[in-house]
Amino acid sequence: RLMIEDTDVVDMLGEFRISVIEASSGVLIEETFEHHHRPTEELDANGQGNCHVAFAFVAHRAVVDVDVELGLVKVIQIATAQDVGRVLNPIAALGQIEGGIAQGLGLAVMEEIVLDNGKMRNPSFTDYLLPTALDAPEVVAIMIEEPEPQAPLGAKGIGEPPCISVTPAIAAAIRNATGRDLPRVPIRPQDICL
Repeated sequence: RLMIEDTDVVDMLGEFRISVIEASSGVLIEETFEHHHRPTEELDANGQGNCHVAFAFVAHRAVVDVDVELGLVKVIQIATAQDVGRVLNPIAALGQIEGGIAQGLGLAVMEEIVLDNGKMRNPSFTDYLLPTALDAPEVVAIMIEEPEPQAPLGAKGIGEPPCISVTPAIAAAIRNATGRDLPRVPIRPQDICL
């Protein structure tokens, strides 16, 4: 389990260190490692256990523009700070964060299955709204690298946390802008109009 630290290649235990220049000059580096996930725990009396390898920590702040006369919302900016474990590919990591934010935005103000007597009334993408690139807000992302010691290469899941917490951040921003109680998502125009 090697990683880059400053200008050196090091192992996660700190027992091996070589400069990147020396490592790239043809020096053979061999290491064998076997990884096992932490064992799961027995379920407690409430049926709960510990099934996760790494826990995610993330915070979101949403900036929205709301037209209360038309009931329209434009998400202007999402700022996020996220514990991403160890970033293996910064561009891909940012893409995962942006993708999760887009999914959370859809859940907050667009995506809804409409049923009428058990029949789906919006079965196609003509009627079921999904966010597009035109709906994507500016994303300000701070990636906090705290390698997960029990995960391969210290990495954590990056795309999943924004899907969960950006939706309530957007709902809270809309509630703050309108003063309305918004007990459901997606937040529809009729929920906003004053």
